[in-house]
Amino acid sequence: MPNYLSTAELNDALTVRDLSDPNQGPHAMQPLLQSVIHALSSRWDVPHRIIRHSPLVSIADNYDHLGFNASHVSRDQRYTRYVSPTVMLRSHTSAAIPSVLRALEHGTSLDELWAIPGLVYRRDVIDRTHVGTPHQVDLWRVSSRTTLNAGDLQKMIASLVEAVLPGAQWRAVPAVHPYTVEGLQIDVLLDGEWLELAEYGLMTPHLFSQAGLDPSAWSVLALGMGLDRALMLRKGIPDIRLLRSMDERIERQMMNLEPWRPVSQMPPIRRDISVVVPEDLEAELLGDRVRRALNGQADDLKASNCWHSLPGRTFRCQRANGSRYAKDRPTR
Repeated sequence: MPNYLSTAELNDALTVRDLSDPNQGPHAMQPLLQSVIHALSSRWDVPHRIIRHSPLVSIADNYDHLGFNASHVSRDQRYTRYVSPTVMLRSHTSAAIPSVLRALEHGTSLDELWAIPGLVYRRDVIDRTHVGTPHQVDLWRVSSRTTLNAGDLQKMIASLVEAVLPGAQWRAVPAVHPYTVEGLQIDVLLDGEWLELAEYGLMTPHLFSQAGLDPSAWSVLALGMGLDRALMLRKGIPDIRLLRSMDERIERQMMNLEPWRPVSQMPPIRRDISVVVPEDLEAELLGDRVRRALNGQADDLKASNCWHSLPGRTFRCQRANGSRYAKDRPTR
């Protein structure tokens, strides 16, 4: 007997923020996605369509219509979040493809890029490279006007890699997918290590047939990419959980595609420095004396809480941000 999600579990899953969706607030994932879409549509000079479907899909569209056999390991409830005997939370964004193809009218003529981004839902461990709700995007060039082939796939990959990781070296290795032929996996070379970026291939004819379309009149370049992984590689982020961090120092970095700057996970600290001066030194000269004592670290005063105590003629500065602090220096 399958275990289905409870109402509370389903609500929790559906309220997870989709970082790829501008309507749910800005995030670095969005300009990365836009750069990929722009690179591909510009290379081919074709229009693009961004398709956002409900994450609740039929089990048939998520598995059967895409060619997954009944014994495929991904169907196991240890990996899939089932809602009912016929409905599940999508395990990949490709689950939208069967319904989008069915919606095409007979005789339709088109050549365009479909971008299908969003959250996918799995049962997975949570560590620095895994979460249960990662982001994916399917990028499919769908055409009834031109015959697309393996050569077009290679050009597609070159544009994708350049958009995600400009200048990166890449390779294509064989991969098997139930809904593509000539399937390949794209790896990129970073710091001497080959890392997976995406998978792609030519769509199998049976997807056209079951949608009521003539397979001889249509061809598709099909590509799927993990957006979390792509963003982590682009910015050099070491932990997938940082993408959703509420730490203001990290949130600010998630607004752009600039390289990641490490942020300490330790709590802020405070440092005090004291500078003792002669009793007859005029109070108005304390600042100059302290600046000379600090030498090159005098700018620290701008980020400090400073005061002086007249009875002991002690000038004190307290650093509040914990990032740097000046060492005590004797003053004569």
